[in-house]
Amino acid sequence: MIIDAHSHVHDPVEDHIALLDDAGVDRAVLFGTRPHPERATGLESLRREMALLGEAIGGRANGVGGYRTAWQELDEALDAHPDRFVGFRSVPLDLTPHRIAEMVDRDVVGRGLRGIGELTPPPGRADLVEPVMRAAADHGKLPVVVHGFAPTTAEDLRTLARLAAAYPSVPLVISQLGGLNWMDAIELVRDTPSMFLELSTANVIFAVRLAIREIPDRTLFGSDAPYGDPALARATVERVTSPGEVRDQVLGGTAARLLGLI
Repeated sequence: MIIDAHSHVHDPVEDHIALLDDAGVDRAVLFGTRPHPERATGLESLRREMALLGEAIGGRANGVGGYRTAWQELDEALDAHPDRFVGFRSVPLDLTPHRIAEMVDRDVVGRGLRGIGELTPPPGRADLVEPVMRAAADHGKLPVVVHGFAPTTAEDLRTLARLAAAYPSVPLVISQLGGLNWMDAIELVRDTPSMFLELSTANVIFAVRLAIREIPDRTLFGSDAPYGDPALARATVERVTSPGEVRDQVLGGTAARLLGLI
């Protein structure tokens, strides 16, 4: 089974299915999203969508109100294609720990979703993920995915590693290979057994090669579609691996175990 471990809702969702089919991807982890760069028809409309992205990844989109449309779109995509998408749901990080626990219980576990994410704490505030980790621990091995590219900082990655060590039953996934801090991310994930590293948005090919070499059992193929392309992301992994067990694990075996699909 080939599993794209990182993607966002597309408009229309059928375009996403076509990308997965073209890449030979069986299933994709699907996150909700406020920005939709795939809707842009030119530079100005793309700027508007990317401004929304800046708000989201900068942690300025907290509060339940800012999530409702994204949650609705996610639910619709999951209902339309339950055989292709594995649903994750984010939670606002500015809520009290009690409210976060309630939302995880009701809106993640209660809806049959497979994990929490993609979380986007403000830069320098990865500590806000702690109540989510606590709530995930209450439900066993419920994976948590945190945005890894800018504006996430190297210190944020270290904070996340400390949280992972404090909640070792919770698989904590750093997305986008940790962005420009990819060497720090590889080292931290390698040394923290409950952490995983998703490989999309790599700036250099040898970052993917090194990550797989250092942590072959905890690296995950992902595209970050629509920002990335599943076919290109898969080709990147295949370019730096040989046919066999390691490639199979990175392209889907590890994700399948993490998601409880096998």
